[in-house]
Amino acid sequence: MRYVTCLVASTIAALLLAATPAYAHEVRNVGAYQFTVGWGSEPAFVGQENSVQLILSQRATGKPVVTLTDGLKVTVVFGTQTMRFALEPTFDPDTGLGTPGDYRAWLFPTAPGNYTFRFTGSIGSQSFTSSPTTFATVQDPVAAEFPVQTPTLTELSQRVGVSLPRLASSSQASRAQLFGIIGVVVGALGLAVAIVALVVRRA
Repeated sequence: MRYVTCLVASTIAALLLAATPAYAHEVRNVGAYQFTVGWGSEPAFVGQENSVQLILSQRATGKPVVTLTDGLKVTVVFGTQTMRFALEPTFDPDTGLGTPGDYRAWLFPTAPGNYTFRFTGSIGSQSFTSSPTTFATVQDPVAAEFPVQTPTLTELSQRVGVSLPRLASSSQASRAQLFGIIGVVVGALGLAVAIVALVVRRA
């Protein structure tokens, strides 16, 4: 009997775990609302399209909030850099497609590390920062790339920054060599003309 009970409990636990979302989001009660915030796609990787995700519901009833029309905004912060985005609902009341209460701001994170999302609007002002206990930190995708590892946008930018001065120096050297060759050719032609004139004069 004990074995059957343990088996049933294990099965229920496995089903509950399977039903739990695989992503990490921070849940916070703010006044009459509940904020659930994170990246729309997790794990989040550098250079891949992603989105700020805000799932908004009524704190008292748990019902999704679908009536926000006040221009809800989010400012994405990385270090000292900021960029502001409009949050758009994924739910379309005309077709019934999408998820009620799910709002997104689409972007491409271009550097690994922790990002902060600052929400503003009639629902209030709240800030959420990625961390091991909140939502995903943006990662370099190299560890997950297979079979070929490609350089990130940051790495490509660094390589271009190093290569451009070298190319400029090489271009200047090549130009100097070209002018030198032209000078030699012109000099040789002048010498040839002088020799021909001398020969003609003696004849």
